[in-house]
Amino acid sequence: MATASATAPDGSPVPAPAQMAGLIDHTMLKPDADEATVLRVAAEAREHGFASVCVNPRWVRQVHAELQGSSTATCTVIGFPLGANTTATKVAETDDAAAGGATEVDMVVDIAAANAGEEFEVVSQIRTVATAAHEGGAILKVILETALLTEQAKELVCRAAAEAGADFVKTSTGFAGGGATEADIALMHSIVGGRLGIKASGGVRTYADAAAMVAAGATRLGASSSLDILAGDDASSASSAAGSY
Repeated sequence: MATASATAPDGSPVPAPAQMAGLIDHTMLKPDADEATVLRVAAEAREHGFASVCVNPRWVRQVHAELQGSSTATCTVIGFPLGANTTATKVAETDDAAAGGATEVDMVVDIAAANAGEEFEVVSQIRTVATAAHEGGAILKVILETALLTEQAKELVCRAAAEAGADFVKTSTGFAGGGATEADIALMHSIVGGRLGIKASGGVRTYADAAAMVAAGATRLGASSSLDILAGDDASSASSAAGSY
């Protein structure tokens, strides 16, 4: 695992725990999360200055209202968690999210198309959703779901995301097993580093996890244990009570 003395691929130092907040999408994607829980997560993000709060689409408007006046963005998920929606459905979700105040959307790629090597189809869908996101004032992160992709498919999605105008590639939903690994982040960085952001998500629970991902090339972290990361606590806990995303 990386330590605070390690460096990212661009030569910059890995941030110390207290400086990690600006890299973290503070996440609450449990299907049974209630409004009080979602608003608590948003309040935590406002207090600590997290990059965004990532919630399911039905909570976008509430979170956007809670974050007014802060530097924290409202983020939501598209085609989540399976990625098997049609392009038209993903565009409709994106339009609705942007209308509700989301300025970041994380879309699950068409996993079947990626594994089948259908690069044209993957590029076409990402480009269409990216256009909708950008027209709505949002950035697009493309979720690979690395646990379900072959190595060739991971490379294909990274190439496709760059070609199609996405803003980030992202490892995982947190709902398909596996999660972010240093090897996958390094692979993604080798293809899109310096061009797209790279989000490590799924199993990033401690400062040691977060530091390792940044050292491998991650520029954003998706986490529900965000408060533990800031505390430099290497023990998994329920202090943010948000699950394992």
